[in-house]
Amino acid sequence: MVAAEVANITEQEAELYDRQIRLWGLDAQKRLRAAKVCILGVSGLGAEIAKNLVLAGVNTMEMVDSSEVSDLDATSQFLAPRDQVGQNRAEASLQRLQQLNPMVKVSADKGKTQDKDAEFFKKFDVVVATNCNKEELLRINSICRSEKILFYAGDIFGFYGFSFMDLVSHEYVEEVTETKETKDDEPAAKKQKVETETKSVKKEMAFVSMAETMKVDWSSELYSRRVKRMDPSFFLLQILFEFQSEAGRKPTPSSKAEDVEKLKKLRDSVLEKMKIPVAKVGDSMLDLLFGELSPVCAIVGGVMAQEMIKAISNKDAPHNNYFFYNPEQSCGVVETIGY
Repeated sequence: MVAAEVANITEQEAELYDRQIRLWGLDAQKRLRAAKVCILGVSGLGAEIAKNLVLAGVNTMEMVDSSEVSDLDATSQFLAPRDQVGQNRAEASLQRLQQLNPMVKVSADKGKTQDKDAEFFKKFDVVVATNCNKEELLRINSICRSEKILFYAGDIFGFYGFSFMDLVSHEYVEEVTETKETKDDEPAAKKQKVETETKSVKKEMAFVSMAETMKVDWSSELYSRRVKRMDPSFFLLQILFEFQSEAGRKPTPSSKAEDVEKLKKLRDSVLEKMKIPVAKVGDSMLDLLFGELSPVCAIVGGVMAQEMIKAISNKDAPHNNYFFYNPEQSCGVVETIGY
């Protein structure tokens, strides 16, 4: 029976994706093989996501990046060879990415993300935005939402990382195990049998845009109680967005001292505006936001790729809607914000 189903794909594909087909089923693999993915920004995080999705067997992967390979890329960007410093980062990453899986069509676009309009994004089923400031993330999310394209955003700031997802309205199948008690057929025994049955249940989940998550009134009774038990990562992200907006860049190791001072001032003003206690984001966290570290890229990129595979294959409940890697606690946190 399985052999007959596998015959629907090529023998070469069946052999390459055998473990995945056994893990999540042939239908899920077929959906992956049809998916067209665009990754905006191919630094360490973008490279991790691209690697994971190409190995999983998507149909096409287009990398968009106008930046050049720099010495800083050596800390996390493993697709661009070290002798390609000064070359376009997307084009430099192309050969190694293609070698990971010749069955996936990979391409590079050295244009600027800001120049990409709705017509460009309509070609894809999934858009992943990295290395973008808040305004650009909101713009791309709005386009993807109107076109029913799966949207993911993410970035790495030193030991800290985040991701956001907007699937608009998403249907998926979840395995549910039910337990039943039945009487034994032999009257003399008078025992109860416990049987378990696993069923596939169709479910639906609604998402909000990233813009909606920014409109939360944290001083309201509903949210003020929640702030106390929340991880500080969401509020740290708002400080970093403000830093990018004012400085036009991320915090950098070469200007760490002055950037830490700027982050402290922005922390005070941003949290005061949000009506969040300044102590929610301590000084120690602001000291951990420099560079792009490979282990953090691997963690956040792995989680993001896993979530994309779940969404494309329609299997299991996706995260809704933020994932944060907390550098002080060394743990991942999922927060649902904007509902």
